[in-house]
Amino acid sequence: MTKGTTQGGKPAAGRRRFMATAAVGGVAAAGTLAAPQVSRAQTVTWRFQSTWPQRDIFHEFAQDYVTRVNTIAGGRLRLELLAAGAVVGAFQLIDAVSSGTLDGGHGVSAYWFGKNKAFSLFGTAPPWFGDANQFLGWFYYGGGEALYNELIGDILKVNVVGFQTGPMPTQPLGWFKNPIERAEQIRGLKYRTVGLAADLFNELGAAVVSLPGGEIVPALERGVIDGAEFNNPSSDRVLGFPDVAKVYMIQSFHQRTETFEVLFNKQKYDALPAELKGVLRHASEAASADMSWKQQDRYSKDLNEMAQTQGVRVMTTPRPVLEAQLRAWDAVIQKLEADTSSPAAGAFFKKVCDSQRAWCRRVQTFYLRYDASSVLSFNHFFARG
Repeated sequence: MTKGTTQGGKPAAGRRRFMATAAVGGVAAAGTLAAPQVSRAQTVTWRFQSTWPQRDIFHEFAQDYVTRVNTIAGGRLRLELLAAGAVVGAFQLIDAVSSGTLDGGHGVSAYWFGKNKAFSLFGTAPPWFGDANQFLGWFYYGGGEALYNELIGDILKVNVVGFQTGPMPTQPLGWFKNPIERAEQIRGLKYRTVGLAADLFNELGAAVVSLPGGEIVPALERGVIDGAEFNNPSSDRVLGFPDVAKVYMIQSFHQRTETFEVLFNKQKYDALPAELKGVLRHASEAASADMSWKQQDRYSKDLNEMAQTQGVRVMTTPRPVLEAQLRAWDAVIQKLEADTSSPAAGAFFKKVCDSQRAWCRRVQTFYLRYDASSVLSFNHFFARG
């Protein structure tokens, strides 16, 4: 007789019980393996401040990012959006995030220009990129992100993690009492801008004043400045520029491309599980795409409204002024690449510029050769009498 069987060849009772127990256990184990391993931790809420006034479309773009994070995170992580000044001023955001006073924030790299001028290369680079989407291509696929991390982590040792997001169109030359028809008119002009554009306009002879968005219109109204740029028709309209100036000069090379920056405190970010880190990164990509579509609708409508209902004269910057800007860029770049004030000054600035130039030569060559002229097709369909 075989061990574990009765004389009739049937399994012994003990074996039957063992097999039944094993079968049940196996089903339970299979069910356990099949179930997703989801943490049931309590919701973590982070304070996330923008550098924009609450009424500005830029704050709305920040909210679009926050909404995506809060939706995708499924209750495990929640960002609480605050407007500029709620905790710190716009230009103090990166320090507040680095210290942990804020958990994160939404701004632009040019605002940290005072820490290292190379910061402005990440978002407001010289006008060698065809558009801001090409800048994002360089950042994520051309080595830009590694250089950005070298700047914030190794050179400045700022305790933040950052993503670039949200491609902006070319920024206007700005708002003035009278048209800018010649480059000589810029000399002595008290003009608001930020980042490398400040060096550019200094080279052109302007007296540059750097102000956050919410302070520009009051300064223009009081005569503290003679002219100013901020960014786009929707922001400019809601911030009140048409109430204090009527000449709106569009097209410029001072900020040909720019993108937003999303920042988080590095220690808090590093402590997150991988899936929540992924949520923060991929939500910035999704919000970036959505912003590029939304701005097409809003910017075009607001430019038309200012011209048609608010008496704004929308004028194209004359070519001689644009050419003067390009010559000034040559001088600014040469000066900053040769800066020997510190080991992390000119050498790193040139390292980033070299990387950008290599990308733009290849990518811009491709698009200039590959794309048919949109001007030709537009004129064919829409410019006929």
